[in-house]
Amino acid sequence: MKKIGFIGAGNMGGALAAAVARTDNTVFVCCAHKEKAEALAADIGAKAATVTEIVDDCDVIFLGVKPQILPQLAENIKDQLAKRAGQICLVSMAAGVTCARLAELFGEHRIIRIMPNTPVSIGEGVILYCLGDNSTTEDEKTLCDALSMAGCLHKMQEKLIDAATAVSGCGPAFVYMFIEALADGGVKCGIPREKAQLLAAQTLAGAAQLCIESGKHPGELKDAVCSPGGSTIAGVAALERGKFRAAVIDAVESAYKRTKEL
Repeated sequence: MKKIGFIGAGNMGGALAAAVARTDNTVFVCCAHKEKAEALAADIGAKAATVTEIVDDCDVIFLGVKPQILPQLAENIKDQLAKRAGQICLVSMAAGVTCARLAELFGEHRIIRIMPNTPVSIGEGVILYCLGDNSTTEDEKTLCDALSMAGCLHKMQEKLIDAATAVSGCGPAFVYMFIEALADGGVKCGIPREKAQLLAAQTLAGAAQLCIESGKHPGELKDAVCSPGGSTIAGVAALERGKFRAAVIDAVESAYKRTKEL
């Protein structure tokens, strides 16, 4: 059992804290507003704490603040962290902030960088991670065990984290747009809105799971649905005319470029 603290527990930090609280670990949460931390702690079965208490007592500390706030946080706790050198693993979820930069800010501690996506809130997330120079296999195991209720963890080379984030981190927004559009199509054809949205979302979830479990190429699965001269191939042709695949590729590339700019 580890003591795991969250400095910053907004939407993403709070979702991860809730997932960790369902494991055999003691969770501490700290927010900018004490009342928010206390409410979250009561809701997920954790303990509200101050930044000082988390740095003094926790074995693993998740840094859930925005990238632009990290320098000030580091300035505030760097000396306190130095007193616990070798005892703490820092886990950052700040987009675009490298392990090397984190070491510059917080000191040469054991560091892990993660990039989760929003479905972690229901235990179906994708969590990308890479290890800093000083982190150990034990740190990696602790991370994977702690986040086991949040979703699937994928170890990446740090140079690929930003590109992978454009797929898994930004991807849910693209997927939600597709669900909405698919439902709109159903509504246009006469299906009530609520039913159309449910059909669209469940179809996407089922198709995605089939792709994962079958191990088949998505193109092969698509071909299996397209009968000669049938309805599905007519719809596929419409998507091709609309440059659907090219638009999705461009969306991922644009998200990647923007992440690099940030």
